[in-house]
Amino acid sequence: NLINLITTETDPDPSVVAAPGSDVILRCSVQHWNDDTSLSAVDMNITWTRPDLGGAIVHFYANHTDINKRQIPHFRRRTALFKEELQRGIVSLRLSNLNFLDEGEYKCSVESKSWYSDFSFHLTVEAIGTPPLITVEKYDSNSEEFSLLCESKGWFPQPDLHWLDSEGKSLTAEDTESQREAELFNVKRRITVHKNEIDTVFCKVTLKDYIMKEKIKAGTLCKMYIKSESSESAVKMVRSAPLCERLQS
Repeated sequence: NLINLITTETDPDPSVVAAPGSDVILRCSVQHWNDDTSLSAVDMNITWTRPDLGGAIVHFYANHTDINKRQIPHFRRRTALFKEELQRGIVSLRLSNLNFLDEGEYKCSVESKSWYSDFSFHLTVEAIGTPPLITVEKYDSNSEEFSLLCESKGWFPQPDLHWLDSEGKSLTAEDTESQREAELFNVKRRITVHKNEIDTVFCKVTLKDYIMKEKIKAGTLCKMYIKSESSESAVKMVRSAPLCERLQS
């Protein structure tokens, strides 16, 4: 195979991960199969396509020039080859101002008069959101329970959000709520805890290998609520909870 995909200098895994709004380089190069030396691609036909979109053209180069009359409109004025690098066999594609519709399969194809070869790989678009934020929404004096809210914004795709106890075990909570804003996901999830069972609780948001956690301790929860609560009777009830009472003694 005369076409080798290079994603990094050390990792030949055929996948690329990039953030929305960034420029990404989809790396592909022509090499002699027997000694890995570069082979000029100046006189070759270079085609970048999307196999998952029926082979639609992303970028096409032939006869020493770009020919993009059949290019997908979505990619107009956002693609470019490194013309000065073609002599060294580098046929990589720059894709500018990345967006979520760019995620998918890409094929780098190179053809001369005597041979043809291609290589396919996957482009993943990910946005890492804000660290989880925990707030105390309310205290129910009848049930003697706190309502806590955890939220995180600006993710793509949608992350998982969980409440955990001090040992890292999942706690029963309401279903995760999700909203889309400018193509990004904002997520939030509520949990109810009794005043006598308050310890340290964690909110964890995860997306593949990304993990962010935030914790709230009994003392912090008590102080947050007492500071924001205007009802004197409710404040007295919270202060009488065993953990809150101990922390203020």
